[in-house]
Amino acid sequence: MIRLWICAGAANGFIAVALGAFSAHLLRGRLSPEALGWIETGTRYELAHGLALLAVAWLAGREVRHPIALGVAGWAFLLGTILFSGTLYVMAVIGVKALGSVVPLGGVAFLIGWAALFVFGLVLKW
Repeated sequence: MIRLWICAGAANGFIAVALGAFSAHLLRGRLSPEALGWIETGTRYELAHGLALLAVAWLAGREVRHPIALGVAGWAFLLGTILFSGTLYVMAVIGVKALGSVVPLGGVAFLIGWAALFVFGLVLKW
C-alpha cells in the first residue's frame, strides 16, 4: 500500500500543478472567471491532499499498529480528490453546473480521511 499512496500523492501533485499552470496560461480568456475559480479551488485541494497521501505513505512505512485507519484515510483522500477536484475540473471545462451536487461528497470524503488520521493518532503505539 505504501507504493500506492506515494504514487497517488505524486500524481495528485503533478496534476494539480499542471492544471493550475494550464488554466492560468492557456485557459484564461477562454473560460469564465467562475470556471477558472473552480479549477483553482480544485487544484488547491488536490495539492493539499496529495501531500496528505504522502503523509499516509510515510506513516504506513513505519512499523505501526492499527494500519486500518491509515488505509481508510488514504482511500478517503483519493476518493475525495476524484469527487471534489475532478468534478470541479469537469464542471469548468464542460460547463455543466448540475455536477456541482457531487462536489460536497468529495468534501465529506476528505473529512472522513482527516477523521481517520485523527483516530490513527489516538491509537498510535510505536
